[in-house]
Amino acid sequence: MSTLVLVRHGESQWNLENRFTGWVDVPLSPKGAEEAKRAGEKIKKEAIHFDQAYTSDLQRAQVTLSLILEVLGQTSLPATKDQALNERHYGDLQGLNKAETAKKFGEAQVKIWRRSYDVAPPNGESLKDTAARTLPYFESKILSDLKEGKNVIVSAHGNSLRSIVMVLDKLSKEQVLELNLATGLPIVYQFDKDLKVISKKELV
Repeated sequence: MSTLVLVRHGESQWNLENRFTGWVDVPLSPKGAEEAKRAGEKIKKEAIHFDQAYTSDLQRAQVTLSLILEVLGQTSLPATKDQALNERHYGDLQGLNKAETAKKFGEAQVKIWRRSYDVAPPNGESLKDTAARTLPYFESKILSDLKEGKNVIVSAHGNSLRSIVMVLDKLSKEQVLELNLATGLPIVYQFDKDLKVISKKELV
């Protein structure tokens, strides 16, 4: 049996400011750092010893992982960083306040960019595009570790993790659009030797 823990990074400074972040490398907010530490405490109660960690190329995910591992006393855990796990690229919307963007482009258009599966904002990525880079990495690296019986933690982003959850939970394109992952909330999956999900638990 192997275990996979998925964690969306703690609140970032731009989450706090209600801005589209994407690939901009903004830090955690003070609240986000606390969320990461709390995530570590929740995972600690599950008594999971990890063999491998994965994170994105962005500091908010990397710092979240570091804070979690500090709480767990597993700071020597090998961590692999890759932009395949980065947040969805919001293109021309990056850095813009979400309320101001709705005024500029219209609420209906912004809702389509944010909530459709395959319509991307100008010069950005759709959720489909994000999944197209995240899932091959997930399958080749992370599932490979799980198949070997390793316990893995992934600290990443709302949309890269949504694409992974979409596969694990067998969600349709319509269902994944309704999926929202809270910052700092660990999701624990357990797999049998055939990589079939045998349990899922959110550590609220």
